[in-house]
Amino acid sequence: MNARFAACFRALGVAPPRGVVEDLLGRYREPHRAYHTLEHLEECFAAIDLLRNECERPAEVELGLWFHDAIYDPQRGDNEALSAEWAERALHEAGAPRDACARVSELVLATKHDAAPEGADARLLVDIDLGILGSEPARFDAYERQVRAEYGF
Repeated sequence: MNARFAACFRALGVAPPRGVVEDLLGRYREPHRAYHTLEHLEECFAAIDLLRNECERPAEVELGLWFHDAIYDPQRGDNEALSAEWAERALHEAGAPRDACARVSELVLATKHDAAPEGADARLLVDIDLGILGSEPARFDAYERQVRAEYGF
């Protein structure tokens, strides 16, 4: 997965900041997560691998996926905002163009699912994030159990 992360940054003409991918992977392994885990992230990557040609800016969409659930506490309402800030900061520290930093942040914010996504890349990213809703019955049942576990409080 580290190579995949680095490839996104290289596509933007910069190197990934040190330690960020390890921090991200650690977040997706947090014990309170049941659905918003590495499995979800890997499912998102499988989808973008199939749909990459549909992206206007594939590296930015994939970085949006990397960061979209980076901060995840089901009892908070600012997860996407905090995740978007982290993404923008990481890209800025890497020296990515400002417009790319802002676009990735906006892609992460689109996963709040509080408004119709604007732009082809945001629509694709949101479709990928919500792709579980169209999964096979056994996988959907597992998803339902996982989300109930995360929101067991």
